Order: sequence, then C-alpha cells, then structure tokens
Amino acid sequence: MDSTDGKNIGFVKRQELISESKEIEMIGHLYGDIFNQDKFLINGVEMSVKLVRSRESFNLIVGSNDVKFKVCITDATLIVRRARINPSILLAHQKVLASTTAKYPITRAEVKVLTIPSGVQGKTLDNIFLGQVPKRCIIGFVNNSAFNGSLTKNPFNFENYGINSFSLYIDGQQIPSKALQPSFNNSIFTSAYHTLFSGTGIHFLNEGNGISCEQYGKGYCLLAFDLTPDLSANSSTHWNLIKHGSVRIEVRFESSLIQTINCIVYAEFDNIIEIDKNRNVTVDYSS
Repeated sequence: MDSTDGKNIGFVKRQELISESKEIEMIGHLYGDIFNQDKFLINGVEMSVKLVRSRESFNLIVGSNDVKFKVCITDATLIVRRARINPSILLAHQKVLASTTAKYPITRAEVKVLTIPSGVQGKTLDNIFLGQVPKRCIIGFVNNSAFNGSLTKNPFNFENYGINSFSLYIDGQQIPSKALQPSFNNSIFTSAYHTLFSGTGIHFLNEGNGISCEQYGKGYCLLAFDLTPDLSANSSTHWNLIKHGSVRIEVRFESSLIQTINCIVYAEFDNIIEIDKNRNVTVDYSS
C-alpha cells in the first residue's frame, strides 16, 4: 500500500491519471448525514456547505519527503437537485407544520481517533462513546505519521499490526462473545475477515465488498460490528430502540508495537432532524 513501484497496481493506475500534471475531472457524492437520507428538504430552509481541503502530505504519495508537489483545483461545481412541488402539496405541508414538525430520520456518522503509543503490546480504550450507543462500528489501525500526513505513506493503509486478540464492549458486554483471535503470521484470520460481511449486512447475500481474503491482512484490515439486536444496521425499513451506555475496545498484539499507531473508529447512529413551521432546525443529539 505504501509502495510507489510497479507492484502497487492501484498506485500506478492513479499515477497515470495525473502524470505530467494532467488535468482530470472527477465527480462524487457529498457524504454528509443529511445528504444520505431520501426525503426532500422542505422549502425555506437555509443551508450552507463548507468543504475543507486535505493537505498534500495526506492526499499524495511521492516516495520521498524531499520532492514537493501540490494539487490545484481549477474549477469546482456543487450540483444540487431541486424539485418543483405542486402548490396544493406545499399548502398541505404548511397545515401539517402548524401542529407538528417535519422529521428526517438520518444515519449519523461519527469518527473517533485514538492514539496507541509504540512499545505497548496491549491496550484498553475506554469510553470511546459515552451516551448513545452506535448501531454499527468499523475499526481499523493506521500508522500515526501516515494519518497526520506523510508523502511516503498511505493514510488508508489499514495494517494488521499482528493483532492476536480483539474485543468490543458495550456496557461491559463483550462483542463478539468470544474475542477475535487472529494469527496473521499464520494466515489464520477468517473470523476477523468475516466481520466485513456480518458487520455490513451482506453475510447472507450474494454480494461482495471488493476485498479478498488474501488482501485483507495486507492493508485492508478492518473490523466491522453490527450492534443492533436483530443485525439490522443496514435496514432502512425499521429502527431499533436507542440505547445509552459506554463503548470500549480491548486489543492485544503478538509483539510490542515498534511505531505509534492510530485506532480509527467509525460509528453510525440512528437520529432525527426536525424542522418546525418557522424553519428552526433541532436535532436529538449533541453536535
């Protein structure tokens, strides 16, 4: 993943797109919570969008810190879909808003970053989330200097670091009931790899995720957990009761870490955004 030679096929393909300072065009979705729900936003609600660029040391891999490159954005356009609603529907909306609010169920995403110093062989990360318990967690480990920005390292290289025991705890209840105990040096990590399917709701479906078992231990080592009672974190048809408590992680490595690493915890929560007749916006979580 950190290599800049021909063996890193993904790097070579991306390099070809921008070699010799070629200009490329890209388009993508804004991954904000409000943009990931299906309902139209009612009229008269002000919205502002702020995009913050990452540093070149984060989004470029050069192979040497002595070589300086930069990314120039020559043009940017925000594409927004607008719908013309029948006036009778708008009038009906106003009548309903006189007695209640417009409710937008969202899947709120939150990312926590925790540092594990070099020299340790095991670590307990307490109170990662204190309050509302997430419905899904995905955890990975990445080099600290790569995360902070390095021209020679890939910040999306989720290495296994010789993990030989991993547990997630919700209010003291261990998930899974038996700790994951992979042995990456012996290519024994099927249970850990399977979490990419069970934790994302595709373990009983004829679907994949583009990550092979062979690739998993070589830069794609992510652990996913569906924390809902009926494994429905992927479902859009119903919600589960919101629980409150604390989340902690216990992890051990085969040997002491030789470098400082970051534990990245991505979590999803069920929440609601409400808008009243005066277009005031309220949420049921603390931002």
